[in-house]
Amino acid sequence: MSTYIPTVQEIWQADERTLCIVWNDQTHSQYDVVQLRKLCPCAQCVNEMTGERRDLPVDPSVRPVDITSVGHYALQIQFSDGHRTGIYSFDSLRRMHVQPT
Repeated sequence: MSTYIPTVQEIWQADERTLCIVWNDQTHSQYDVVQLRKLCPCAQCVNEMTGERRDLPVDPSVRPVDITSVGHYALQIQFSDGHRTGIYSFDSLRRMHVQPT
């Protein structure tokens, strides 16, 4: 039995608030970049011991300034507020469905 492994075929920023991804199975996903920043999975944003999300303020004008592939499993997004430690796995991005508001 084979397991589907999502990979990014194409990624672009459609407008100031919308990041778009086309996956290798041709699924299209749209993400609100402010919500992505709020959902950052890094240790600064999520308590490593409890798994609780820290309630940190996010500037509503935050935008991605750099997106880097991490191996064949994730994206690292650097945001305009200087935050850059979050690694968003392809699996988690596929499950997020964070739509622009």
